[in-house]
Amino acid sequence: MIRFIQFADNLSAWFAKSFGWVIILMTLGMSYEVLVRYALNSPTTWSLDVSFIMYGTLFMMGGAYTLSRGGHVRGDFIYRLWRPRTQAKVDLVLYLFFFFPGVTALVLTGWKYSARSWGYGEVSVNSPAGVPIYQFKTVIVAAGLLLFIQGIAQVMRCILCMREGYWREAEEDVRETEEILIKQRAEGDL
Repeated sequence: MIRFIQFADNLSAWFAKSFGWVIILMTLGMSYEVLVRYALNSPTTWSLDVSFIMYGTLFMMGGAYTLSRGGHVRGDFIYRLWRPRTQAKVDLVLYLFFFFPGVTALVLTGWKYSARSWGYGEVSVNSPAGVPIYQFKTVIVAAGLLLFIQGIAQVMRCILCMREGYWREAEEDVRETEEILIKQRAEGDL
């Protein structure tokens, strides 16, 4: 179980970090749009669609990573008061009855939309540029599959927590700048 959890966490992290580079593309695209719109008075027809596609891709491909790091929303004001075993039991039930059916519906419906979109080379109707969006609909399926794999790892975490009485956290790979500064200040480095 531990090996699968590590595999799923690493897979989710790899995809999230890879797709994180989309932020730079979004920034460049929006900067270009601002320049040509306000400095040259010549706005583009594709900018809005491309920004939606990139932001949606970034958001969806980061979902499994966020799940692996415990970043999704939950009722923490109650949840944090429970013992880890109780948390694991509740999480397990919620994964089985809500998470997996929802993610399965996402994958199956996404597959249907994606296949249809690829079939006729769907383009956006929101702009005259006709930006292709069939590749974006494929991201729905990919994100759903990553969530499904990460969900299996989370169920395994629940089972281990019910046995051992503590949560196995994902490897720390990213830290907030504020946390680093607080630690440095406490150690007297600042």
